[in-house]
Amino acid sequence: MLSNFFNKLLIAPTNNIFYQFVRYTFVGGLAFIVDFGLLYVLTEYLNLYYVVSATLSFIAGLLVNYFISITWVFAKAGASKHIVEFIYFASIGIIGLLLNALILWFITESFDIYYMYSKLIAAVIVYLWNFLARKYFLFSKNRI
Repeated sequence: MLSNFFNKLLIAPTNNIFYQFVRYTFVGGLAFIVDFGLLYVLTEYLNLYYVVSATLSFIAGLLVNYFISITWVFAKAGASKHIVEFIYFASIGIIGLLLNALILWFITESFDIYYMYSKLIAAVIVYLWNFLARKYFLFSKNRI
């Protein structure tokens, strides 16, 4: 019984929103580690402006998220559809990127909060946007 649950949760392809959300949380966590770590390195060690660093690190996280999402979270598309699918995925990501940069800048500048703390708040908001938009606009059966 428990092994069946873990199989559905972690291995078998699924359209179940709960299983997809759990998987997306794992993927989002990994993408966040890439994004957050790269933001810190680019800003603190390469002295890039934090909004520029956030943009570059977000793109790196987007790529990690995409490749794992198409193979594990929302596994469905054939290889021939990956280019078009990535364009949709990236379009949703661009909106997320804009939200990320705006929230990061606004909180940091308006409240004089350390940019890494602002990033945590922005990440939660953008995470929810990305999951819901990708689930309903990209990976649903009734895609727009």
